[in-house]
Order: sequence, then C-alpha cells, then structure tokens
Amino acid sequence: MHTRGLKEKKLALPQVKKVLDSIGEENLDQFQRRTLDYVNKFSKVKLSPSKKILKKLVKDFDLDESEAVQVLNCMPQNINELRIFLAGGRKIIEIAKLEAIVALLNENRII
Repeated sequence: MHTRGLKEKKLALPQVKKVLDSIGEENLDQFQRRTLDYVNKFSKVKLSPSKKILKKLVKDFDLDESEAVQVLNCMPQNINELRIFLAGGRKIIEIAKLEAIVALLNENRII
C-alpha cells in the first residue's frame, strides 16, 4: 500500500508528547493514550532543549538523525552507555567528542 504525500520523520520523545498533547487527551485512541503515558514516564528532557540537542548531535558531532534521536530518547549517562547506541555505526568517534556528548546530555537532563 502506497501512502502518497506522507513522509516518515523520526521524533524524539518530547516531540511525540507535543504532537499528542496538541490532539488533546480526550481525542486520543487507546494506543495514543498508552504512547502518551509512556512518553510522560520516560522522556528525560524537555521539548525546547531537545530540539537544540538534536541539531547539535547531528551538526557538531556528526551523528545521523536516527542515532541522534536514539541518544536523546535514552540519554546515556556515561561514555560506555553512549557507545552502546553508536556501536552499529560506521564511524569511530573520538573520546573527547563522546565526553562532550555526555556533558551536553547531562546539562539538559530532567531526571
């Protein structure tokens, strides 16, 4: 089945929350309500800084969009955890960059 005019976009948890909040909880179906509940429980960064972090991860740290979203959603707390999310990647990232990524995440962590 082809879906004309639709594009896939990768969203971080705070972005999903914004979309679902804009629909209004009373208008959500069961699946959407469960998704909103999940996002509320597991999002570890607010919407505003999440946009900045995603841009920085892609532009300054050369992560692709999928990697950046995954890192933002999971918010690894140290280099070893971060390496798990980047292990399947095709590039090697220097320790200094990994440390800078963890520092950026720690500056914006809400939990």
